[in-house]
Amino acid sequence: MLTQLSRVLSRPTLLLSSLLLSSAVVATTPIASLEQAISNNPLRSAANMTRDQYRNPLPTLQFFDVTPQATVVEISPGGGWYTEILAPLLAEQGVYYAAHFPASAEGYGQRSRQAFVEKLSANPAYSKVKLTEFAPRPGIEIAPAGSADVVLTFRNLHNWYMAGGEEAMLTAFAHFYTALKPGGVLGIVEHRLPETQLDTDWTRSGYMPESLTIKLAEQAGFTLEARSEINANPKDTADHPGGVWTLPPTLRLGEQDRDKYLAIGESDRMTLKFRKPATP
Repeated sequence: MLTQLSRVLSRPTLLLSSLLLSSAVVATTPIASLEQAISNNPLRSAANMTRDQYRNPLPTLQFFDVTPQATVVEISPGGGWYTEILAPLLAEQGVYYAAHFPASAEGYGQRSRQAFVEKLSANPAYSKVKLTEFAPRPGIEIAPAGSADVVLTFRNLHNWYMAGGEEAMLTAFAHFYTALKPGGVLGIVEHRLPETQLDTDWTRSGYMPESLTIKLAEQAGFTLEARSEINANPKDTADHPGGVWTLPPTLRLGEQDRDKYLAIGESDRMTLKFRKPATP
């Protein structure tokens, strides 16, 4: 009788252990291609995948020459939207550096980094992610000098500009230049300010002029190789009362004109591919 009872009581434990093992196996299943990392990847949350229509990860990463064999640095990965794609993609043959807020950050930066650390710790599929630091100031190493094939940054330039203007952006570009191999790619996606609005009070809108972005990147030593309209949204006029955050996913105005902003969708974005010269 006791033997039978012990067998019954052990079944839930055995079932739980089996489920946990199965989950770990699924989470660490090798990702063989960029297409698989995006469309057939158990790490990706359903909520994040719904934003593919605006972020277009497959053509965007293809445009930036991201392959499973690349060494990639992502600048300011935030909550890890692209981490869910890049970490498993690069786990076997490549290297993925996530250059997040510095460990010494306070307030929002501290909370954001801690949430990211917890995300990495929660799944063995993130075990090979190399967590480094980024801030647009001197003395930061996002990756070893000359080690990266690709440096990526998604919708971050406006934060640096708002914090420190052109000087902060030039400092950021200098970090990217140092980390890249000769011939390496810098990929930028950013909320785009129409050039016709340069004479408006745009500096805290969350939008950046494409012309200014190109000027500063070239000043830092990069060569503009190509532009793409992959992430363009012609419905976005970039002149909203709450800046770019008026649009989804933030919807800063709450219920005010909610349907209008949902119909516009996420922001119009520049997609720029720069290259570090192969020779000095």
